[in-house]
Amino acid sequence: MKLNLSQVVAATCLASLPVIASAELSANISLASNYKTRGQDQDLRKGQLRPALQGGFDYSHSSGFYAGNWNSTVNFSTGADGPTANLESDFYAGYKLSSGYLSWDFGAIRYQYTGASAANTNELYVGLGIGPVVAKYYHTVSTDYFNAAGAAGGSGLKGKGTGYLNVSYAQEIMPALTLKASVGYTSYSSDISAPNYVDYSIGAAYDLGDGFSVSGALVGATRKNDYLGKADGKSVNANTVVVMFTKAM
Repeated sequence: MKLNLSQVVAATCLASLPVIASAELSANISLASNYKTRGQDQDLRKGQLRPALQGGFDYSHSSGFYAGNWNSTVNFSTGADGPTANLESDFYAGYKLSSGYLSWDFGAIRYQYTGASAANTNELYVGLGIGPVVAKYYHTVSTDYFNAAGAAGGSGLKGKGTGYLNVSYAQEIMPALTLKASVGYTSYSSDISAPNYVDYSIGAAYDLGDGFSVSGALVGATRKNDYLGKADGKSVNANTVVVMFTKAM
């Protein structure tokens, strides 16, 4: 029996109805005073205040499967004369399961940069949560690691095999107020000459109600003198107070 395109689409939609019915869709949008990831600035322009517009969409199913997309404005070059990245788009999918105080999370994520594809990176990750503490390990499977090795630029060096371990803590200490802290460690592959480093963040988030929240944190990393990549000659690992307003939908 042959089916035309409209019949195939209709059958697919009907088959997916139970899945949609037991799934949840959500979205979020944020305005941050700065954007740092793994302790490092993602906007290398001069000045203390470099706002970032961020937001994304998430799909979660009762089976534990989830997928989503998160985006943020950025501003950095992939080399002295390389193109400038202006948008980061993360695409991820995985499974998250829980039982009592324990939770497990594993999946894959792709970081894609509009304007500077050399920085595109793919990682696999696995996480374990015990109550308010979550440990998560990311392993790079793409040839490059955020252009740190210059593989996409033709240097022949590879970032594949780079690992990142993060341990985070989040606990509500009074109604609507949550204390948050994290520490991470980046271990580069042997091809990358930059030194391994530790990043950290400590702060709090306050639930304003109706999906609105505000948060603030001190974010930074070690080995500051080894990462002097900003336009004003300062370290991308410098300690920075990051304030963020978020609307969840």
